[in-house]
Amino acid sequence: MNITQLYKNAKVSLSAILLVMAFSCKSAKSVIASGETSDKLSSKQVIKQHQKNDASFKTMNARVAIDLIQGEKEQGHTFSLRMEKDKVIWLSASFGMARMMITPDKVRFYNKLDNEYFDGDYKLLSDFVGVDLDYMKVQNILLGQAIYNLKDEPHQVSVSGNSYALSPKDQNALIDLFYLINPSHFKMDRLELYQQLKRRMLQVDYSSYQEVEKQILPKNIRIVAVEDADEVAVTMEFKSVSLNNEVRFPFNIPSGYKEIVIK
Repeated sequence: MNITQLYKNAKVSLSAILLVMAFSCKSAKSVIASGETSDKLSSKQVIKQHQKNDASFKTMNARVAIDLIQGEKEQGHTFSLRMEKDKVIWLSASFGMARMMITPDKVRFYNKLDNEYFDGDYKLLSDFVGVDLDYMKVQNILLGQAIYNLKDEPHQVSVSGNSYALSPKDQNALIDLFYLINPSHFKMDRLELYQQLKRRMLQVDYSSYQEVEKQILPKNIRIVAVEDADEVAVTMEFKSVSLNNEVRFPFNIPSGYKEIVIK
């Protein structure tokens, strides 16, 4: 190949790369948190802004890199994530080797490597993180929203670092709950939940967000669940996020698989 042809090929390749980058930047861009806290903002104002910025969409489609660390074991996989807001959350590993579907009524998954499946309620997920979960709590964690309805009870607010620290005025005797709210986009910077008597802790950190079709969505999430001396850490990185496209949720438990029974 002569020098002229090599130059032309390099120019075409560079143009293609720049084109891909340009389209990528239009579909999703990182959100720079440049806002500053103010001690003049009331808890009601913080709550109002937080609820106002709840992402509004019908469907979501994304690739999610998930790493799980439990004790000395660490494993990572990339999943396809699809969501119909308030109705279905669906995760699938490559080639459908493992698949999970969550609805308001059920948690279902199967694993082709171990030939096993689960078809039941939220007890499995709740036991995993040490907190009673339901569909809306799981969805809100994935979207950077408070897991409880902030209008159900009075809250107090203070400034912690460059976040608004929001907590119930009367903390539950069994649970201590704290939200750290970002002053730029009023999504969560962190969720902290403690159950002192059961020696449980759940912490969810949101290190970065991205803007997709004018909606602010988490880009990087780290979930740490602790019970006694046992700790599980899950990191999630959301890639190639698109909204409001047509999505499907195929899910059929293969025959002959062993059922996981939670007692």
